Amino acid sequence: MKIETEEPEDIEVNMTAMIDIVFQLLIFFIMTFNVAPQEGDFNIKMPLASAPSDEIPLDEPPELIRIALRSGAEGKINTINVDDEIESRTFGPSETMFLELTDYIEQKLAADGDPEDGEDTEVEFDIDFDLRYSYTVDAIAAVSGKVVDGKVKKLIEKIKFKNNANGR
Repeated sequence: MKIETEEPEDIEVNMTAMIDIVFQLLIFFIMTFNVAPQEGDFNIKMPLASAPSDEIPLDEPPELIRIALRSGAEGKINTINVDDEIESRTFGPSETMFLELTDYIEQKLAADGDPEDGEDTEVEFDIDFDLRYSYTVDAIAAVSGKVVDGKVKKLIEKIKFKNNANGR
C-alpha cells in the first residue's frame, strides 16, 4: 500500500500592516507622554562635610511630644492625650480641643525658648485605627502652626507617626 504525502504549502503573512500599527502606537505614546513635576516641598537637610572626630558635637536627642488621638463612636474624635515625658494632659471632648492643643504646643515651645524655633522638638502621633482621617489632618495642622495677623507662625516641623502593629 502506497501512502501519498502532500507537501505543506508555504503560508506567508503580510507584516506590513502590523508594522504600521506598531509605529502609530509608538508615535501616539511618545506624543502623549507628560512628565509630571515633582510634588511637594521637601525640607531636606544634608549633612555637612565630615570633620575630625574630636570636633563632632554630641547633640542632645530632640525633645519628643507624644500625642494620642482616641476615637469615639462612628470614628469621631473623643480625646487628645499629650505626654511630653514631664507632664500629661488630656483635651476633649469639646469643640476647641484642637485650639487647646495649639495653645499647649505654643506654650511648651515658649517655655523652652523661642516659640517659632520648633526644630528641636518632634511630635509623634499615636492614632486609633477607627479615627476619621480629617481629625488626623486637624491635629497635624494644630501642632504645625497657626495664622496670626495674616502671617503663619510655625511651631513644630518634625512630625512622625507611631507604627501600630495591631494587624489591621
